[in-house]
Amino acid sequence: MSRKLDRGVCENCRKEFSYFIVHNGFNDTVFAYCDSCPCTTLLSRWYERIPKTAQLQAEGPIAEELEQLLRPCGCGGKFRGSARPRCPHCNGELSAVVARSWIEANAPGTASGWRWDGVWSGYYSIVIENRMVTDNWRDDVT
Repeated sequence: MSRKLDRGVCENCRKEFSYFIVHNGFNDTVFAYCDSCPCTTLLSRWYERIPKTAQLQAEGPIAEELEQLLRPCGCGGKFRGSARPRCPHCNGELSAVVARSWIEANAPGTASGWRWDGVWSGYYSIVIENRMVTDNWRDDVT
C-alpha cells in the first residue's frame, strides 16, 4: 500500500523527517509508540488473533493494562499508550503542539477548516519514516 509521506521538523535537532498521519477512528485501530525509538504500532480491532484478555477501547492509544500483551519493539523498547513519538535523528520526543505547524501545513483539509487537535492521545497517530509494526500481540498470551 502506497501512502503519501509528508515532511516534519524536529523541534529538538531541527532535522526533517517523513511521516504520515493515521486517523484511528477511520482505520478502526488503537496505537502505541515505542518508549525508546520512533516506531509506532497499530493494532486492528478486526485482527483475528487479538488475545481474549484484551479489551480494546475505542480508537486511540492502547490502555496501559494491555501493554504487557504486546511484543517488544525491535529496538528492545516497549510500546506504551503514554509514550510520545520520537525524532528518527536525535530520538527526542516530539511535541504534538509544536507539530501542529507542520501537520496543518501539509494537510489538505486545513484549507477547508480542519485543525490538528494538538495531542498524541486522540484519534490521530503518526508514523515516522515508515517505522511501524502492526498487530504485534505476543504469541504466548490468549
